[in-house]
Amino acid sequence: MAKHVEQGMRIALPVDYAGVSMAMTRPIIEHGAGDLHIVCVPTGGLQVDQLVGAGLVRTVETSAVSLGEAGGAPRFNEAVREGAIRIMDATCPAIHAGLMAAQKGSPFLPMRGLIGTDVLRHRDDWRVIDNPFAERGDPIVLIPAIKPDLAIFHAPMADRFGNVWIGRRRELAAMAYASASTLVTVERIVDENLLLSETTAAGTLPALYVSAIAHAPKGAWPYGLWGEYPTDTAEILRYARAARTAVGFAGYMESARLEPAQ
Repeated sequence: MAKHVEQGMRIALPVDYAGVSMAMTRPIIEHGAGDLHIVCVPTGGLQVDQLVGAGLVRTVETSAVSLGEAGGAPRFNEAVREGAIRIMDATCPAIHAGLMAAQKGSPFLPMRGLIGTDVLRHRDDWRVIDNPFAERGDPIVLIPAIKPDLAIFHAPMADRFGNVWIGRRRELAAMAYASASTLVTVERIVDENLLLSETTAAGTLPALYVSAIAHAPKGAWPYGLWGEYPTDTAEILRYARAARTAVGFAGYMESARLEPAQ
């Protein structure tokens, strides 16, 4: 599926607990399409750090990038220090507002909580206007629609009709609704139609919003996947130690390539 990633694309990637398709990370790196604009929904972690470390990223739009308990994201942090990537600093609500605007076909969505913040001062693509429904000056921030070319995530299962079960992870639906195409890796593919069951229908993303699906057991590893397996914190710590330098990062990625799938 990595062939769908093209030079300069805007790609939406989920927060670490929502189903990160780590199975797609290495194929994307080996495919080599760069100059990517990564939209973290709403924060980024290991996958973003590895794509940055591989030199494929031009812009990161996010409210944070870290490795959680393993500390800062080393390749991302170094790229920021060196000015190698452009940062579009946001907040979690602002990221979701931009996606929601795209989902609704609106050019923007208004927000109030950003007024007076330093984040607002550094985003010249956001606009502050007076609330047209107020009798007196009442500033409101307009967040432009975020329209990714691709959304990529991992989920527990899909059916043979192309529907994907995402459970309560509604941010995955928001990514898919806003994006031109959606690529999904899954733990398993089932025969029954997930939309026909009262148990699964409410948590199912319809095939209409899914462009391609790949079977990839343990596809979120070393991250965990809700209801399936826990995060391998020891492996993320191992990466964090190795990736403090560019040489260590390259060594880790090469060794991981040679290791059997988890």
